[in-house]
Amino acid sequence: MVRVNKDFLKFIQDHFKLTNDNDEIELVSFKADKILMEQYKITRNLYLIKSGICKVYFEEENGKEYILEFLSTGEILGELEIIRDEPCLCSVKAIVEVEAFKISKNYFLKLLNENFALNKIIIHSFAERIINTSKKASHQKLYAIEYSLKKIIEMQKQNNVEISKSDLSAYLGISVRSLNRSLKNLKDNPS
Repeated sequence: MVRVNKDFLKFIQDHFKLTNDNDEIELVSFKADKILMEQYKITRNLYLIKSGICKVYFEEENGKEYILEFLSTGEILGELEIIRDEPCLCSVKAIVEVEAFKISKNYFLKLLNENFALNKIIIHSFAERIINTSKKASHQKLYAIEYSLKKIIEMQKQNNVEISKSDLSAYLGISVRSLNRSLKNLKDNPS
């Protein structure tokens, strides 16, 4: 439910310590509810989460959100947009305080051209996201909402974070009313 990528974090932390590229990579903080990236807007930087949790979501024309993923330690934000030179596909918002490495677009592209290890990590990250998206889609189609809801509740306890009902319903692709019904079913039938 909350994605992490320790290899990516280790790569950037090691690179940050070994170089004097502080103009190109800096450590920044975002308070809860702060937007890091906005759907349809151009980004000039990408972020690698050092700590905290963000939600990645689409906002539909009717104003409703659909949350794709919750990302945490070591996950990268904005790499697709920078590689493809396109506006942001999704918005990204901190749901708790987030500390992240901010990497300029030009520096990231330079690193991609020069660093085989980074390319390997990026490809692995893309593959992992495709797998996770496929698993989420199959679970949403094959299992009752209560199954996914149990997993999210466990994740919240493990990460000591509370996700709002509106975010839970947006992640599950259901209405808040349906979510409340499912929460009641879980409470009445905890097995």
